[in-house]
Amino acid sequence: MIEIKAIEKPDERRDFPRGHLEAVHMTGLDFAVGTFEPGWRWSESVAPIAGTTSCQVHHNGYCVEGRMRIRMDDGAEQEVGPGDVFVVSPGHDAWVVSDEPCVVYDFAGQMATEYAKSKG
Repeated sequence: MIEIKAIEKPDERRDFPRGHLEAVHMTGLDFAVGTFEPGWRWSESVAPIAGTTSCQVHHNGYCVEGRMRIRMDDGAEQEVGPGDVFVVSPGHDAWVVSDEPCVVYDFAGQMATEYAKSKG
């Protein structure tokens, strides 16, 4: 089997305040590109959609541009920037700390299937 899709022609796009997600769905892989504008914060932009107090999506990602700070529910904090590969467990908040959009590629699948979707 060979399956190829272009992210420039995503299967779906989800818009939320100060950002959007473009996703392709493939056999065994859901891949997403998230674009988060300056001023975006998960707890303000996505929490009302998700209906949870913190992000409950697991992320395996790569930061392409911009910078984002991530705070786990237990208080641990780190920042990701261009060239960083990251794994973030469910139970976190995040916000853009750069003056430019933060663009991340997410390979976990959960971001492409569940992120910024209403749980109601």
